[in-house]
Amino acid sequence: MRVALLSCVVATGLSVLGSLLPAEAQTARAPRSATAAAAGEGGKLQESNEWTVGVAGGLLEGTNIRFAAEMAKVLDDRPNLRVLPMVTYGALGNIEDLLYLRGVDVTITSADVLDEFVRNGTLANIKNRIRYICSFYINEMHVYVRPEIRTLEDLQGKKVSFNTVGSAANLTGGIVFDRLKIGAEKVFINNSVALEKMRTGEIAGVVHVTGKPTDLFAKFKPEPGFHFLPVPFARSLQDYYVPTKLTSQDYPNLLKPGETVETIGVPQVLAVYNWSPETERYRRVSRFVEYLFKRFDQFKQPPFHPKWNEINLASSLPGWTRFRAAEELLVSTRAPETDASATKQQFEQWMSARATTGGRRLSDAEAKALFEQFQGWMKREGDQPPR
Repeated sequence: MRVALLSCVVATGLSVLGSLLPAEAQTARAPRSATAAAAGEGGKLQESNEWTVGVAGGLLEGTNIRFAAEMAKVLDDRPNLRVLPMVTYGALGNIEDLLYLRGVDVTITSADVLDEFVRNGTLANIKNRIRYICSFYINEMHVYVRPEIRTLEDLQGKKVSFNTVGSAANLTGGIVFDRLKIGAEKVFINNSVALEKMRTGEIAGVVHVTGKPTDLFAKFKPEPGFHFLPVPFARSLQDYYVPTKLTSQDYPNLLKPGETVETIGVPQVLAVYNWSPETERYRRVSRFVEYLFKRFDQFKQPPFHPKWNEINLASSLPGWTRFRAAEELLVSTRAPETDASATKQQFEQWMSARATTGGRRLSDAEAKALFEQFQGWMKREGDQPPR
């Protein structure tokens, strides 16, 4: 039912967006422009498209689509700016949509996505074609399994669902399992369907990567013995990932009061295509960025998602280059401060957000060691393309 609904929403979205320019290569207007002109509606056609920004979010049961919808609520200011949230298939697919799908101007994806494309060699010169507006919130990795599975190693050779192809679970889940050398038999089906297959024993577990709490688990009727597995913050995961926890406050239906499960999280990224400043699409996205920065404080109040409070618009992102318009806005508004103090402030904000969401309080020695890792992560020099 959910898959059918997703297909319907995507089809409707593409129909609405059909008159917009594609993200890359194509520039011709759709034939409807001639029809609108013949009907004397050329002005309306131009107004509808001139300042419309399409935001690729994610699957219906994920957190990213909610953030796309909330940006539309706050930033929409027609005719000066119209924001259209789009249901899509997730982190990997969103980058391809940003490159090739008509009407997609901005997308929410994962921090580890560019390196994955570089490693696979599937998209040429990808780090020079994509830019980021800001580092977003943290998406937590959920590994939910049957009673007989006690550790990640028990999933060796077992069928595990990594959600649909192109999703964050497909991307981050696959990377994490590979780095931890867990040779599960990966299957790619919608995780709401996979949870039902767990009941029959056809699948041993599901991997879901999204912001907590997610409706997929928050509304799931618990089965005896079904449980979350801890994911260790291993040395091999200390480039893009951060330690975090799932708590009974997140999932009171699945965890006992006070119970926590250690896991890892991956930063999300608000990404755009690297348009040249003289293009129409650059001006359109620049206006979106301007509205986002000026109205950002509105997101920090109910009823918006609490993860908005994790976001620092000025945070840097290793391996990525910031969109020129966003960098110019930050330079014009930030107060003078050293790089070291800015990094320290970002770390303290992350630690504060971690504590309020159930993270264990660290000792001074642990906090110092983690800060040194954080500094290394912030300063890591990836394959940075020129501006």
